[in-house]
Order: sequence, then C-alpha cells, then structure tokens
Amino acid sequence: MTEDTLAGRLADIDARVAHAARAVGRSPAEITRIVVTKFHPASLVSELHRLGVRDVGENRQQEFSAKVGDVGPLEGLRWHFVGQAQTKKARAIRASAAVVHSVDRAKLADALDRAGDGMPPLDVLLQVNLTDDVGRGGVAPDELEGLAEHVAGCGTLVLRGVMAVAPLGQEAAPAFDALAGYAERVRRVVPDATWMSAGMTADFAEAIAAGATHLRIGSAITGPRPDRG
Repeated sequence: MTEDTLAGRLADIDARVAHAARAVGRSPAEITRIVVTKFHPASLVSELHRLGVRDVGENRQQEFSAKVGDVGPLEGLRWHFVGQAQTKKARAIRASAAVVHSVDRAKLADALDRAGDGMPPLDVLLQVNLTDDVGRGGVAPDELEGLAEHVAGCGTLVLRGVMAVAPLGQEAAPAFDALAGYAERVRRVVPDATWMSAGMTADFAEAIAAGATHLRIGSAITGPRPDRG
C-alpha cells in the first residue's frame, strides 16, 4: 500500500489514472491531472509544485485570487479556475487564471474577454449542464453551438473544449458518454477544441473511458480539507 503522505497519495492517483487509461487503450500522457486545492493553504500548492505538479485548480474567486498571490510565481505552474464564475468577478479571475473551465453563458465570455486587454490569450472550456435542473451550472445542450460560436468570436479567448460534472446520484458513465457527444458538436464549430474536462476522485475512470483529457482531483490527493471553523 502506498504511504499516506501527499507524495504517496499523488503517486497512487497517478498510478490509478495510468491504469484506467491503459485499460481503454489510451496513453496516460494524453491526460492532464489537475489537483484541486480548495480550502487548503498556499503552502500545499508550493509542496505540490516541488512534487512535480504543474496544474492546480480552485473554484472560488476570492480564495483563488488570494492563493495565487500567496504562492507567487512558480515555474510552469498553471492555475485552473474550475468553479461557477460570476460576471462581476471576471476581471479578478482573468488576472490569475491560465484556464477557466466554467464558461456557460455569453455574458461571462464577454466579461472575461473585456478583462483581457493587453493580457495573453485565456484558454476556456464550455461547461455543459448534464441534468434537467436549470439551476445547476452549465449551458443547456441545445444552446451549446451558439455559445461555442460566440466564444470563438471573442478575441482574447481560446475555446479549448467542454467541461461537466456528473449528475449526483446517477451513473457517471452515461453522463460522460453524453458529454463526449457534446464535445464532438463543439469541435464542428471549433475543430481545435479537443479538451474534455471531466472526472473527479469517484468517477475519473469512467471519464477517461469516455475520452476525458483533464481530470479534477481534490481530497484523494490533498487529504481532508482543513477545519474552516
């Protein structure tokens, strides 16, 4: 059994990801593992970087911005914003993110685009709602191509693909298979939009089988979230 340390948990997840990829005839090199560090201190990000991690995710703007500032520049580190984004916080997100996974409406895309004046291009993914609950984050599938066309017209954004979260209480595999179909629809609009961000600790094997290129793994690597009280 792998030792229960940060390095051990990281190695264990990477081994499981590699096994899941090979089981469906894929190369582990095709898959980017993003470590989501929600509620953990900036020092953990620095430690992860020392262990070779180069992709880190956060899902709340205030914590995200503060942590990026606390960590400071680290060679090769890419910050992914993976949570629901408010339009009014687009500028703050844009200031820190290399990738935003959760673009689900034209207003948000426009806000991120406006905030990018004089900045490097921003990689973005379209978050798709895989449920019938309109209150959940994500664009409705029947609006997907329209949003893809809109984002493709934003001068400082680069549309990379799609993102989704599997519905709670349902089998993940059919949901991720559906997402793969939505990804294909986006590629008909933007052929280079080949990324598929899907899969967390409990369902990354199903996501890999469906074609996920980016996984969002949290506590299985970072350990339990610190007590916030």
